[in-house]
Amino acid sequence: MKSIEATGKTYDEALMAGLAQMGLPSDKVDVEVLEEGTKGFLGIGAKPYKLRLVKKDTPAIRAEEFLKNVTSMMGLEVSLDIQENEEAMLINMQGDNQGILIGHRGETLDALQYLTSLQVNKGGKEYRRVTLDTEGYRAKREQTLIALAGRMANKVQKSGRRMMLEPMNPYERRILHATLQDNPYVTTHSEGEEPNRRVVITPKRG
Repeated sequence: MKSIEATGKTYDEALMAGLAQMGLPSDKVDVEVLEEGTKGFLGIGAKPYKLRLVKKDTPAIRAEEFLKNVTSMMGLEVSLDIQENEEAMLINMQGDNQGILIGHRGETLDALQYLTSLQVNKGGKEYRRVTLDTEGYRAKREQTLIALAGRMANKVQKSGRRMMLEPMNPYERRILHATLQDNPYVTTHSEGEEPNRRVVITPKRG
């Protein structure tokens, strides 16, 4: 439910009744006072408080609700640390069995990141980039890819033959391209269709 009306003898009583009915904490709703309550005289003529509670709808709340629901269905209990600005949102998940959320070579994490991005940007005019991480996986994977790029570039330089790497997602391909963009001996480009698009490292001529 997106909004309800709640009553109580006091503001706090009405608020707690409404929150209980919606199953939400106070920071997830906007509250409008419809009628001010009065105590009356010796209880005679007393009027209850009447409030309207409206569920907040922000990108961060949509991301949190989506991830909480998905991880719950996966049998996982996670806590979320969400940091955001107008252009980007970084979400770090913490909890047990986070390897399940990462998946093979980060495939599960990438899928969750894509689906979370759809929720965050639903109905928005400006696109907000979403990065989903757990256990520092993104940073570790980036360092692995940077090292891989260096090794493969050396092999291509020594052999003089181009080398095609394993299929990678756009995020990982960008790391490889960026790592080797200033390399004096090789160039990079991508070939193939998603999800089998690969980075190709080619020796520079001349």
